[in-house]
Amino acid sequence: MTAELFTQLPPWVLALASSLATVLVAWFIGKLAGGILCRRLEAWTANTAWQWDDLVIQALRRGIPIWSLLVGAYIATGFWSLPEHFQQVLGVLTYVLIWLSVTFVAAGLAGKLILVYSRQFQHALPVTSVTENIVKIIIIGLGALMILNGLGISITPLLTALGVGGLAVALALQDTLANLFAGLYLTLAREIRVGNYVKLETGQEGYVDDIGWRATRIRMLPNNMVLVPNKKLAEAIVTNFDLPSQELAVLVEVGVAYGSDMAKVERVTCDVGQEVMRQVTGGVPGFAPFIRFHTFGDFSVNFTVILRAKTFVDQYLVKHEFVKRLHDRYQLEGIEIPFPIRTVYTKTEVAE
Repeated sequence: MTAELFTQLPPWVLALASSLATVLVAWFIGKLAGGILCRRLEAWTANTAWQWDDLVIQALRRGIPIWSLLVGAYIATGFWSLPEHFQQVLGVLTYVLIWLSVTFVAAGLAGKLILVYSRQFQHALPVTSVTENIVKIIIIGLGALMILNGLGISITPLLTALGVGGLAVALALQDTLANLFAGLYLTLAREIRVGNYVKLETGQEGYVDDIGWRATRIRMLPNNMVLVPNKKLAEAIVTNFDLPSQELAVLVEVGVAYGSDMAKVERVTCDVGQEVMRQVTGGVPGFAPFIRFHTFGDFSVNFTVILRAKTFVDQYLVKHEFVKRLHDRYQLEGIEIPFPIRTVYTKTEVAE
């Protein structure tokens, strides 16, 4: 009875049902096979210290069901009475889609591998959005060449056309290309790196968040983002507070009364500085603070205290704690920090 019912259905209904069933079965097989394969690979790589194998497994887990689905879709076309040339077109389309998916999975995998091993690559090639995208573009380009080669298409005329068209594109996108190459220069020169604290000649300052293909993102301390075109950044005067090292001197201006014992002032001030260096987060414990007297002011003898902080931002807490502790210590030691004082002499004339 059931067999007779199927034979009475229109051919297109049978073809559609068979096609859908084939696609679903192919997707299920891909999901099942991918899961089994990935679980076995995970068990095999569980005891390894490498990270790349985990990324490969993640890529396979996403890719295998897609590839199986594409193959199932191609097989499903066999249930339709299609002309031979149309069947060939579908075969070529399936081939292209499979290779495209493989290419994009490989490009995504390469991008993640670069990010994971960025610390190892940092000395040879700093990892930014520019370098990551260039690697992806190279892999996608190689995948496109493999697709064209598999289709029997000669790439020589294509390269000629790209050469002529590339000149026109370069003229039309001068600013964009200038920013791109400036970004490459900034990345390779390593004078400005991701994570550095920099100050621009225009006054903006903050952490370098990323060097993109068009602009460099600088995250300011209030958590605002400043976008600086790479070309302008490459030509600007930039202060990098993390080069040649992250540690930096912290200068604090202080003034004491003229009647103070300068030797005692120096000793007490350096004691407080050493205490701050040892106890405050961001201070450099091995650094010995010192002072330098430099000015006889209008109402005080002025000097500079030289401390040291581990990073640019650490200086704020170091200054904060030093000023508090120095004020309390001066009060205990009887050292006066004078207020601005003006003595005014008035001349009066005696009437004759």
